[in-house]
Amino acid sequence: MTAQSNHAAELPLIGDFSTAGPVLTGARIGVVTFPGTLDDRDAARAVRLAGGEAVALWHAEPEGAQALSGLDAVIIPGGFSYGDYLRAGAIARFAPLMDAIIDAAGGGGLPVLGICNGFQILTESHLLPGSMIKNENLKFLCTDQVLRVENNTTAWTRDFTAGEEITVPLKNQDGQYVADERTLDELEGEGRVAFRYVGANPNGSRRDIAGITNAAGNVVGLMPHPEHAVEAGFGPDSPAGMRLGTDGLGIFTSVLASIAGSAGHTAGTTAGGTQ
Repeated sequence: MTAQSNHAAELPLIGDFSTAGPVLTGARIGVVTFPGTLDDRDAARAVRLAGGEAVALWHAEPEGAQALSGLDAVIIPGGFSYGDYLRAGAIARFAPLMDAIIDAAGGGGLPVLGICNGFQILTESHLLPGSMIKNENLKFLCTDQVLRVENNTTAWTRDFTAGEEITVPLKNQDGQYVADERTLDELEGEGRVAFRYVGANPNGSRRDIAGITNAAGNVVGLMPHPEHAVEAGFGPDSPAGMRLGTDGLGIFTSVLASIAGSAGHTAGTTAGGTQ
């Protein structure tokens, strides 16, 4: 076997989130994969860089509650689950594992993060209110986006300060957040807008909303992709230099800090990361 084929044999299979790096917190974060999911491996790497252990979850797992046992949080990553047929996230919502996630998040307080398509799935699952429709200009968007952290008390935002501005990539086609005026007023009045677009609104979302939380603060959905801004050299441009932005890492260290605070894990990271 050649050196090249030896190297190929060492490459992890799709869905293999194993890592040689240390797990600093003891926290185990599930990352769900649906047919059409694109960013599960990126989300898993973000978990590892934050100091947690990423655990692969398959959407069709028939024993959902058992699959979630021993996990401290779950991430539903971005992509185009089931090709976004019918409506983005509409089919994924009925995946066997989602029933268990809905129960664990709604009744048990399990921290759940939905990114892009994951946000769409959370609205379809009614874990979060409102809905996502086509971008206002009916075009796919891909850009670095400035966000303002409006609520830093959720399980996924506690490592930020209120009003802090961060830059993470945005890439979506069905990214326009919509809800009726009563729902929007409730979100605003209860402080449940987690992130808001700064500058131009890229997709026409109502009230510049980029992400929201449930009342308990354990479920958060956002349209931009923090998992693409966790590693210097591969993120957005920043004042420090080209591609050096790591603002998204705070999302993942936040949940580790929340888990440590609620379950007695020994926290080993800060928003600055570990590597």
